[in-house]
Amino acid sequence: MSIPPPVSPMLAIQGAIRSRLLADSALQALGVTVYDYLPETTAYPFVVIGEATEIPANAHDRYGWETVPTLHVWDKRKGFARVLQIGGRLTALLDHQPLAVPGYDHIVTRFEFAQPLTDPEPPGDIRHLVHRYRVITAQTR
Repeated sequence: MSIPPPVSPMLAIQGAIRSRLLADSALQALGVTVYDYLPETTAYPFVVIGEATEIPANAHDRYGWETVPTLHVWDKRKGFARVLQIGGRLTALLDHQPLAVPGYDHIVTRFEFAQPLTDPEPPGDIRHLVHRYRVITAQTR
């Protein structure tokens, strides 16, 4: 049996995460918009599906990947309450939840890291929450 050459799932994972977040009524109720790029006139709060890293996680009979996308939550509300609430919703939607990744078998998505930050530029009123997840996929059999 010949194994087809590997193709990175990074773009498919980005699309699957974006679809999941856009379809969520709880995020919509918080006024959150979701982007994979950022228009200059974007209203707060918003989530940007940003950078990702990827490493091989091959099995004996097929290719596999561990992809680590970073999601950025941005807001201008004072304090961290709303960005943390949004981050909690992201984790509820993604951590250990099934994810439809077209062309790949989704094994698991795990929450990996969060860090709330304050924009240091004056007036210092922008809150930023960095979230990372590890998405493990394998080539569809």
